[in-house]
Amino acid sequence: MQQRGPAIYGILCVILLPFNIGTEAKKWQLLTSLAQPISYLQSLKSILCGIVFSLITPNRIGEYPGRILTLEQKNTPRLISVAVLGAFSQMIALFSFGLLGLIYYNTKSPSQLSLIALIGTLILILFLGIFYRYYEWWGNKFESIKWFKRYKTYGYLLRNFSTQKQLTVVGISLLRFAIFTAQYLLLLLWLNVKVPIVAGYCLSALFFWTMAIIPTISLAEVGVRAKVGLFLFQQYSDNAIGILSATLGLWCINLVVPAIIGSLLLGRTRLIR
Repeated sequence: MQQRGPAIYGILCVILLPFNIGTEAKKWQLLTSLAQPISYLQSLKSILCGIVFSLITPNRIGEYPGRILTLEQKNTPRLISVAVLGAFSQMIALFSFGLLGLIYYNTKSPSQLSLIALIGTLILILFLGIFYRYYEWWGNKFESIKWFKRYKTYGYLLRNFSTQKQLTVVGISLLRFAIFTAQYLLLLLWLNVKVPIVAGYCLSALFFWTMAIIPTISLAEVGVRAKVGLFLFQQYSDNAIGILSATLGLWCINLVVPAIIGSLLLGRTRLIR
């Protein structure tokens, strides 16, 4: 029987799930307020339903369309506009934590490839940050193109999104990423994968960065996750079963469980109004 670490690690991982989903629901509520006011519960329902769609699309790109489909569709173009902002804030958080993991990895296992990945990620973060902060300037450029003129109203809508709200959205995205990175580390520790806390957290962040840049469909990514997890953590522990179990367990906790709830909610939702 697989030996396990203190049960408190597993309990904390499960306890963090509502915080993981809850912070994302708050961010989505803040974003959609530009297009249409929704309650926190409506935002939470939209998040859960979006996870259902994410499971059947490459790299979970169907998550935001899935969220929008569960809301009032009379404001769909506006919701698409704010969803773009949400996606950019999420990418900023993902690559920021990935940068942390790459910095650690380069100090412990330096190589030309890992250094290139670090530099490329840093450049991408700067680009994403500039685009996100000054999207109103980019919006003006797009509106000068004939085909995009029809979306001028929505560009104006986004320009009403204050700097404070922009920073709040990014902050929530960073907080959420910190939460599910901690969840992965807690599962590893519970399943007796003996990895130092700092190293484990950095490598957990690097794990999510790696999964983001590998094209895959969520329903088929369990095997890829397992291989990535083994590659990153076997340098500290030979507990392959624990690493694989933690990887599968996190997938079930953060995706499958919310997707089951979202599927039940979808059964009561008319997607076409």
